[in-house]
Amino acid sequence: ARRSLASPVVSGVLCPCGSPRASGAAPGPGAEGGSGGGNAGPCGRSVCEASDQDRRLRALFQKLDVNRDGALCIHDLAVGLGRLGLHRTELDLLKIVKAGDKDLDGQLDFEEFVHYLQDHEKKLRLVFKSLDKKNDGRIDAQEIVQSLRDLGVKISEQQAEKILKSMDKNGTMTIDWNEWRDYHLLHPVENIPEIILYWKHSTIFDVGENLTVPDEFTVEERQTGMWWRHLVAGGGAGAVSRTCTAPLDRLKVLMQVHASRSNNMCIVGGFTQMIREGGPRSLWRGNGINVLKIAPESAIKFMAYEQIKRFIGTDQEMLRIHERLLAGSLAGAIAQSSIYPMEVLKTRMALRKTGQYSGMLDCAKNILSKEGMAAFYKGYIPNMLGIIPYAGIDLAVYETLKNAWLQRYAVNSADPGVFVLLACGTISSTCGQLASYPLALVRTRMQAQASVEGAPEVTMRGLFKHILKTEGAFGLYRGLAPNFMKVIPAVSISYVVYENLKMTLGVQSR
Repeated sequence: ARRSLASPVVSGVLCPCGSPRASGAAPGPGAEGGSGGGNAGPCGRSVCEASDQDRRLRALFQKLDVNRDGALCIHDLAVGLGRLGLHRTELDLLKIVKAGDKDLDGQLDFEEFVHYLQDHEKKLRLVFKSLDKKNDGRIDAQEIVQSLRDLGVKISEQQAEKILKSMDKNGTMTIDWNEWRDYHLLHPVENIPEIILYWKHSTIFDVGENLTVPDEFTVEERQTGMWWRHLVAGGGAGAVSRTCTAPLDRLKVLMQVHASRSNNMCIVGGFTQMIREGGPRSLWRGNGINVLKIAPESAIKFMAYEQIKRFIGTDQEMLRIHERLLAGSLAGAIAQSSIYPMEVLKTRMALRKTGQYSGMLDCAKNILSKEGMAAFYKGYIPNMLGIIPYAGIDLAVYETLKNAWLQRYAVNSADPGVFVLLACGTISSTCGQLASYPLALVRTRMQAQASVEGAPEVTMRGLFKHILKTEGAFGLYRGLAPNFMKVIPAVSISYVVYENLKMTLGVQSR
């Protein structure tokens, strides 16, 4: 029998078949207690009792709990793992504690430790399956070369063999599941390329509001320059998506500004009014500037996000959810501040009458001469305040749906398939928009002040009070129907265009 790299105590915690660690996973080679009676598990071995599983987990926990205080800190893990022959860096140990520390007290109690092992083994299983291209239960040098090439990293077969030798303990020059798991079980694997590659969200889906938290890119994507190809593909997809749904977006703006109890504007009536006033081409008013602002906003947000990530943590690891939200919100605020005059121009161009402006530059000159530079920042405060509920809820809902799918359905791959990806993106974007919509409506009305004749100067607070007093809470959601109507087509169109542009730019779809 081969000698595992890990201590028998570590190897015996999990069933060698890799089946989920429900009560009754069979003990591995060298585990205390041997094989018990009972029903057979997925691997054909006898299933042990839940009490035996708990006993083995507690035995490992007690060996690692050096100071016997019932919790594992970084010092405990360093000394305990060292005694078991597993030497980890301080950064690795910090990642282990951060990944499992649910109550944020800086250490792992027994329940947190067990949950970490369960979650970690599931992730390891996904990575092992993705590397096992031949689906024979073993990883060889050619499979490692191919998998890294898919990620944009080119290595030789000799380099792949060196990687294999570090894990292969029986001299076969292949790695089976046991060797893979034993080597990585108490080694952090947070930044899993498979999950990042398949679950890109804000880069792929464009619903007209660029307030989402930026996607993570793998280290390999950043090093090989694939990240900019993803961003270019996302920008092109956003341009096509926004152009296709521009009539609904213009109708939303008109309803936000002009609709009221006395002027009840419906969807059909709104389209009829636009066509009657300016012909079919008027349905796309404001779309030009809306498309033009994609490139600078995306570029500024991505660069700001990467810099803020370095300040918060490190660009070599995945940030946790609250860290991503903080970094993403700050990056969004910086990007929005940089291009906000274009947001005001977009609203004014969408609301203009036939012949009012000859183009975007004429509109900008007109605003500057009549209202001054301050007019380009009307509605800035509600716009900034809207970033947090939109980005926060969008990210939280998307991550919740993603993790639920990974926990329940991810067995052989982290790839969710097109339908699941589109559904998760649509639901999270809709929830984010719903939460921030009142702020978006107030922002649009403040931007449109001068385009509505006789409109008084109002503050954000005053406008909220006025809407609630004259129209009730429903008034804060004017234009919500066309806004929601464009979400599904916008997400679908941007996904299809994104995938095609990726192929054109040489980004391999996996």
